[in-house]
Amino acid sequence: MATETWTVLLPTVTVLLVAVATRSTLPALASGVLLGHFLLDGTAAIGELAKAATTQLTTPTVAWVVLVCGLLGGLTHLLVRAGGTAAFARLVSARVRTGRGSLLAAWAAGLVVFIDDYLNVLLVGGAMRPVTDGLRVPRERLAYVLDATAAPVCLLVPLSTWSIYVAGLLETSGAAAAGTGMATYISLIPWIFYGWFAVAIVPLVIYGWIPAWGAMREADARVAAGGHLAPPGSPPEPEAGECPLPDDRLADFLVPVAVLIGGTVLSGGDALRGGIWGLLAVVVQQGLFRRRMSASDLAETTCRGIGMMIPALATILLAFMLQALNARLGLTELVIEAVAPRLPAALLPAAAFVVVSAVTFASGSFWGTYAIALPILIPLSLEAGIPTGLTAAAVVSAGGFGSHACFFGDSTVLASQAAGCNNLTHARSQWPYVLLGAALATVAYLAVGLAFGSSTIK
Repeated sequence: MATETWTVLLPTVTVLLVAVATRSTLPALASGVLLGHFLLDGTAAIGELAKAATTQLTTPTVAWVVLVCGLLGGLTHLLVRAGGTAAFARLVSARVRTGRGSLLAAWAAGLVVFIDDYLNVLLVGGAMRPVTDGLRVPRERLAYVLDATAAPVCLLVPLSTWSIYVAGLLETSGAAAAGTGMATYISLIPWIFYGWFAVAIVPLVIYGWIPAWGAMREADARVAAGGHLAPPGSPPEPEAGECPLPDDRLADFLVPVAVLIGGTVLSGGDALRGGIWGLLAVVVQQGLFRRRMSASDLAETTCRGIGMMIPALATILLAFMLQALNARLGLTELVIEAVAPRLPAALLPAAAFVVVSAVTFASGSFWGTYAIALPILIPLSLEAGIPTGLTAAAVVSAGGFGSHACFFGDSTVLASQAAGCNNLTHARSQWPYVLLGAALATVAYLAVGLAFGSSTIK
């Protein structure tokens, strides 16, 4: 069993070790994926690796992610080229005069754009980055605010893509009766402790009531000494020849963004459909009504924006491949089934949060882990006499932690991209605050669990 356990853990451990050694995400993921295929497929590893990449790209979920990220990258670049982003930055800068104020504005915007975590980080990041840059805010701080208001906020709003997905799982796992999944999810929201703590910690960090630690303190010192806003290894800045067009107006930003958000809401939270509507709005506005951009300029600008997303998309693709490998190895089932049945019942909610958090951080799988963990932990919760809603809320919280903390998780990668910050540096700089939120959530689940008894799960 020990050998099997080490085999299961080896790809993920390799990713972590290579990331520490190289301070880079892509080589770490590539190493873990390659090793995992050699462990599982032996001499056929290269062929299976190619097959796995193709399979992932043809999977509806992965295809959706690639299209959404690419499309939103193109749309963001169009807003920059049309001058809409600059006009919005001038509006905010006229009312926000300090770096703290700009970060609070980004935090508030993140609370409003709650439909989808991808839409949240890319839209808010694209809008606020010129503002925070103008006030010389380290990119690490902006990336942290974007990441902390992505998945954690989506957990707390019953209209987000996260809540819709989990509501369906609650029905299939037996935690909710058929047709009551969303109502059950809404009842869980007060108990999704990590989401509440993660969001609440942000203004405390902005105001300095929670001090800068580690890599965040280094970022502050770098910028205070007159250094670059972005750490080494960050995405390249736009070329000088891509300056915004003259005669920009605030409507060049507000109209496409309103269409984007409205299209996403009306399509049931589908950011892809919303992105298509937003892109069409720019084409009509800039190409037909204002006649500031030709068809070739619109196409070339969109393609450049998509191209700037390629490093992030490569990271996300490798992360999905690692998730598939961990599913083949049975990582999630191994960890949960090894730990949960041996715990006192009162510790189940806290243990569910800690164990599932560890799995999501190590595997980069959040929704996939939900699908595995809930059917295992809900029956244990029933047997132990612990309210299933409390255990379910702990699992949901853990997925939010993983999305926030995992350095190769999709939201973290996109937050880094939107802020123009090196991905691993962003992850390192926010870990102290992420772990603080996780510690507070663990204590909260422990306290609530102890209130429901101390019998042992059999």
